[in-house]
Amino acid sequence: VAPSEIVAVVGPSGCGKSTLLRLAAGLDTHYRGEIRVGDQLVCGPHPAVGLVFQEPRLFPWLNVADNVAFGLGERHGPHAHALVRDALEAVELTAFAGALPKELSGGMAQRVALARALVTEPQVLLLDEPFNALDAFTRMRLQDHLLAAWTRYRPTLLLVTHDLDEAVYLADRVILLGERPGRVIDVIPVAPARPRDRRDPTLAALRVALLEALNLARDSGLVTA
Repeated sequence: VAPSEIVAVVGPSGCGKSTLLRLAAGLDTHYRGEIRVGDQLVCGPHPAVGLVFQEPRLFPWLNVADNVAFGLGERHGPHAHALVRDALEAVELTAFAGALPKELSGGMAQRVALARALVTEPQVLLLDEPFNALDAFTRMRLQDHLLAAWTRYRPTLLLVTHDLDEAVYLADRVILLGERPGRVIDVIPVAPARPRDRRDPTLAALRVALLEALNLARDSGLVTA
């Protein structure tokens, strides 16, 4: 994956998409081969790698700013405060810095989780279906928040999603995985320049191409229902 590239990974349940992210995050070390961020070997949780889960996983007793600051660990002082401020600004939550998680909507809570991952200014940001539990309108808004944050921080993004529309709207490339052991069926480049229009017929055609590749894999026995 190239620096600052956005890559989406799609495939049927159980094909290893989330496992792939755990490996990249250094949370699972039972594998053969090497995983590197630049020239640095990933042998465990790595400071250059951020991870956003399917659920926000916020601490209910901490306000928004402190939840974001938690991502900095033991880093304190003016520079840490500036990093938190910038991360909240990137997801448009500056006005809610003092709010508790119970006072936030689901979409806002997930934006806090995104800010917490961005606050360390990671080289690589891993996203495990981060908008899956949200309604369609909120999901689209958060996709745009993610792109705005990516434009500001320019990390490499590796996104796992079941949403083909999300994949073609966000990604530079879409990797389609088949049934376990999770082999790569196809890699489809997404050509339209950003900012993209969701109504662009090119994106609709790419979505159809992904569906056809998935159906072909199912017919060939690479994907099971």
